[in-house]
Amino acid sequence: MKVHIPTALRSYTGGLGEVEAEGATLDHLLRELDRRYPGFRFRIIDEQDGIRSHIKIFIDMEQARDIRATLREADEVSILLALSGG
Repeated sequence: MKVHIPTALRSYTGGLGEVEAEGATLDHLLRELDRRYPGFRFRIIDEQDGIRSHIKIFIDMEQARDIRATLREADEVSILLALSGG
């Protein structure tokens, strides 16, 4: 499935804005990405296995609120970072 990577995390993917990956759940997908791109998962998932508060993950335009969300082969996953500043 396609995974859209935000600009701020592209340093982990060698500059790639989109990667192909597999996983039955969002957790499996993120673990696969972390195997390929070490440190990637930690930027998205906290120590309690929750999605970090400044991260939004969408599966086919629907926000995923849990890493146990199931995935299908044809899904597209988009990772977004909240903007902050003053």
